[in-house]
Amino acid sequence: MKKQRLLIRTVILLFLGAAVAYTLYANFTKDEVRKVEVGKKAPDFVLTDLDGEKHQLSDYEGEGVLLNFWATWCKPCEKEMPFLNNQYQEYKDQGVHVIAVNVGESNVAVSDFSKRYDLQFPIVTDKDSQVMTAYGVDPLPITFLIDKQGNVVEIHTGQIIAEADVKEMMEKIKP
Repeated sequence: MKKQRLLIRTVILLFLGAAVAYTLYANFTKDEVRKVEVGKKAPDFVLTDLDGEKHQLSDYEGEGVLLNFWATWCKPCEKEMPFLNNQYQEYKDQGVHVIAVNVGESNVAVSDFSKRYDLQFPIVTDKDSQVMTAYGVDPLPITFLIDKQGNVVEIHTGQIIAEADVKEMMEKIKP
């Protein structure tokens, strides 16, 4: 009986020791997630839009970029899309662009959503969530305002409540 209890205790201790060792190993060897900060350079990326065209953030230097992370299932994202679309129409000829980054959904779902709202700005898809991770996106929606030098001017977390707010954002990054 004593040998059986000793064996069970030893197995439990070995299991707990392995769990602690794995946790320590995982915490010390994981890649540190880059945190995007206001005043710092926005991480560059290349993503493909629904038409198969590649968009690289650094290609927009010299112009302002409103970078919006969203998903079709996100109700606040859905509510702000018409505001973004209207202001994109107003500012696209003034050197301000909207790039909407969909996080991990199928092209069919994103395309259907885009058609429903007649969205005119580029919608790129981040299938493997690498860009989302690089920007530290959580929760959705989140919007990054990037100036003509490629620096983050402002980070807006949550739904954009009014179209006037989008207009104000566009003015901040207008070259």
